[in-house]
Amino acid sequence: MKPGPVMLDVAGLELRPEEKDLLRHPATGGVILFSRNYENRAQVADLIRSLRAVRPELLVAVDHEGGRVQRFRAEMTVLPAMGRVGALHAQDPERAEGWATDCGTVLAWELIQLGVDFSFTPVLDLDYGRSAVIGNRSLHREPARVGALAQALVRGLQGQGMRAVIKHFPGHGYVTVDSHLGLPVDERAWAELENADLIPFRALLDCPGVGALMPAHVLYPAIAPEPAGFSPFWLQTLLRQRWGFDGMIISDDLTMGGAVSWGGGAAERSHRALDAGCDAVLVCNDAAAAGQVLESLEKMTFSPLLAGRWMKMRATSDGSLFQRERDYHEARQRLQDRDG
Repeated sequence: MKPGPVMLDVAGLELRPEEKDLLRHPATGGVILFSRNYENRAQVADLIRSLRAVRPELLVAVDHEGGRVQRFRAEMTVLPAMGRVGALHAQDPERAEGWATDCGTVLAWELIQLGVDFSFTPVLDLDYGRSAVIGNRSLHREPARVGALAQALVRGLQGQGMRAVIKHFPGHGYVTVDSHLGLPVDERAWAELENADLIPFRALLDCPGVGALMPAHVLYPAIAPEPAGFSPFWLQTLLRQRWGFDGMIISDDLTMGGAVSWGGGAAERSHRALDAGCDAVLVCNDAAAAGQVLESLEKMTFSPLLAGRWMKMRATSDGSLFQRERDYHEARQRLQDRDG
C-alpha cells in the first residue's frame, strides 16, 4: 500500500490497539511524534518499529528544531535555539554557518538512528521582534543571513541522509497572533514580502536537500483571500507554477486555531487544504478529528505524484556509514565545546 495524504499522531509511549486501525487506513501516510511519545531512545525506537510493523511504508517525523522546540531531550544532544546561531553570524559568518551545519548533522544522525525520517526544520521566518511564537526559533532578522544559515543547516541534514522541511511559508515572523491560538493577519503588500520574507524561501527552494515546505496558517489579505495553507495562489500559482517547486507541501496542523478560525470541520479543512495544493495534511492532538478526516478521504483518488514525493522524504543511508558516523561525532564534539 502506498502512503496517503494524512499525517497523524499517537497518544503515548506505546501504540494503542485502536490507533492501529487509523494507521492501516489507506489515507494515512505518516506519523508525527511529540514529547509525550518520548521517554528515552530505546522506548521511542520500539514505538517507531511498532508503527512500521502495522504499515512499513509510513513516514515518521518530529518537530526537532533546537531550543524550545526539541521534542526528544533525554539521551539526546540538546541543540541551541537557532537565534543563537544567527546572533553569531554578524560577527563571524563562517563560524555561524559551521555551527548551523553541525546542528543539522547531529540532529539528523540522532533521529535517523531512532527510525525518524525527517524533522520539520529549518524555520525561515524572519525575526521582526513581533512574534512570540517564533522568537528565537528564527535564525535572524535579515533575509540573506537566514538563507545562508538555513542552507548551512540543510547541508548537515543532507549529509546524513535527511531531507529538510522549510517553514512557515511565506513568513510568520511579522504577525503577533500565535497561529496555534487564532488566525494571524499580515496586512503587508506583495512588494514588502517579496523584498524580505520571501527571499530565504526562494533561495532554499534551489537547495537540493530541501524536500518539503510547510505553509503558515496566516492570512495575507492584500495578496490572496485565503490563509496561505488554504490558498491556490500561494501553493499553486506561486510555488508550483512560478517558482517550479516540486517537493512536498505539508500543511501545518489543521487543529490549530489559525486553521479552525477559517471555518469548517476537520474533514472540510483537510479537503480545502488538499484542493488548494497541499500534498499532505497534519491532523494532531484530536483522534476524533483524525478519524473524520480519514473517513472523508475513504474514496478519494490521490495524486500520482504523492507517493514519489513521500518517498523522497524517507531518510536514506546512502554513502559510507563510517564517514557519516565520524562526521556526527566530530560535529557533536564541536557543539559541546561551544556550550562547554
